[in-house]
Amino acid sequence: MPRLARLDLPDLLQHVIVRGVNGSDIFADDDDRRWFLQRLSGLLTETQTECFAWALMSNHLHLLLRPRRATLAHLMRRLLTGYAISFNRRHNRTGHLFQNRYKSIACEENSYLLELIRYIHLNPLRGGLVDDLAALDTYPWCGHAVLMGQARFEGQLVGEVLGLFAEDAQQGRVRYRAFVADGLDLEAREDLVGKRPAGGAKADAEESFDSRILGGQEFVEQLHARQVAIPRQAGRVSLEGLVQRVCEYYGVNSEDLQTNTRAAQIVKARSVISYLAVRQAGYSGVKVGERINLGRAGVSRAAVRGEAVVRKNLGLLGLVDE
Repeated sequence: MPRLARLDLPDLLQHVIVRGVNGSDIFADDDDRRWFLQRLSGLLTETQTECFAWALMSNHLHLLLRPRRATLAHLMRRLLTGYAISFNRRHNRTGHLFQNRYKSIACEENSYLLELIRYIHLNPLRGGLVDDLAALDTYPWCGHAVLMGQARFEGQLVGEVLGLFAEDAQQGRVRYRAFVADGLDLEAREDLVGKRPAGGAKADAEESFDSRILGGQEFVEQLHARQVAIPRQAGRVSLEGLVQRVCEYYGVNSEDLQTNTRAAQIVKARSVISYLAVRQAGYSGVKVGERINLGRAGVSRAAVRGEAVVRKNLGLLGLVDE
């Protein structure tokens, strides 16, 4: 079954879920968590992306984001690629860290913002990482502690979230915590993670269910209309942008592509660039060869090798997405 295209639009609230490959841990220690948050914070500022909630678990993580300028895909690509390279180097590890693509769910803000903040911030408690709400108040790897004034995370919208509960920040914090506490007795809602609501759904709603979207039928229709209306940009990432993304993925310097080195990672990067640039993005073999120091025939041979690599890791196809 072909995968559905992402709904990646400006000013759209998105619940992002990232999982470790085969359920494996994506954080081995607190240094990993600190480095991840440092990188996330910098990218939030750089890309003008707003963060409402976040939680780092052992083998997955949740983010509630609203991109303002750059696309969500741009931020997530840089965040996850850089983190995976660093994680593998720190822990003398090879192979994929994350399970396929990250999951992103476009959310109707007026109806679901507060529910999502509560759901995400209760994850460490429901997952057994802390014992109770008092411990969650100071747990450093979740945005709840930031809203409670017990931790700092540059890029999280503290004032804006507390302002949803009261004009005064202190009163807003009291009401926010009470709202979270009320959620302890509620069952975790599967619709908040893109799963079909259980029971009671009308047939027409079942037929129109879209796991990429959390919202009412009118919101779904509006979102689909917006997606169709957006022009497809001549439709490809720039060649240099693609080169940089592949080099970042493999942890190599893009300038080394211009040398005569046959280092294994450089050879692999050239192969993947050749396949993605020529076969997927439509660039000429001559133009690609000029950038990666190969002749036209060399690019063609490299593309064959690159196709085999990409078939084993379909996530690489995301590097050509704008």
